[in-house]
Amino acid sequence: MGLSAEDVGALWLTVKVASLTTFILLLIGTPLAWWLSQTQSRWKTICNTLVALPLVLPPSVLGFYLLLLMGTHGFVGQLTTKLGLGTLPFTFAGLVIASVLYSLPFVVQPLQTAFYAIEKEVLEAAATLGARPLRIFFSIVMPLSRSGFVSATILGFAHTVGEFGVVLMVGGNIPDKTRVVSVQIYNHVEALEYQQAHELAGVLLVFSFLVLLIVYSSLKSNSFGQR
Repeated sequence: MGLSAEDVGALWLTVKVASLTTFILLLIGTPLAWWLSQTQSRWKTICNTLVALPLVLPPSVLGFYLLLLMGTHGFVGQLTTKLGLGTLPFTFAGLVIASVLYSLPFVVQPLQTAFYAIEKEVLEAAATLGARPLRIFFSIVMPLSRSGFVSATILGFAHTVGEFGVVLMVGGNIPDKTRVVSVQIYNHVEALEYQQAHELAGVLLVFSFLVLLIVYSSLKSNSFGQR
């Protein structure tokens, strides 16, 4: 039967949301992961817990509180309304914000692990030779953490693609605006359109397999390179 125009639209919207979300996550997740890997602050444990919270918190719970926070009577909703931006729920921007918060640990944790693996002696030697912190990070830390960045990028993108509870709660089910592929599959199942659901779910199944294959291949090649 093939994918319908609505299916293709949902796939395209999902790719846009996942791409923008991953870009934002790398921007905010990289310095956060670096700080968490280096700091001895007493707030480190609390920050690690907050970052990892989406791993154990039901997506509908996170989506519910984001809906309240960004709604008409929420703090964020009142702020965006005063700025002339309106409220964020059931918009593309709200969908991206919810996705960033929900996928945060899938980017921060791989980066944090990669940063932990870097020997401090290497960084100390570079600092002793007069290299500034930013130069050390871009010329030493990032190249040594390549596998961590690859894993973080792929996992962040893939996890955003597979979201359902959070995006349905915050974004709703608006065609070409907030209806992502996971919601479209739900629509097919609810309408007893199992063939269409099967075809769309098959696309995500193949995508998920390829994502994991790339991640494990990257980790394997990196482990061989360190021997």
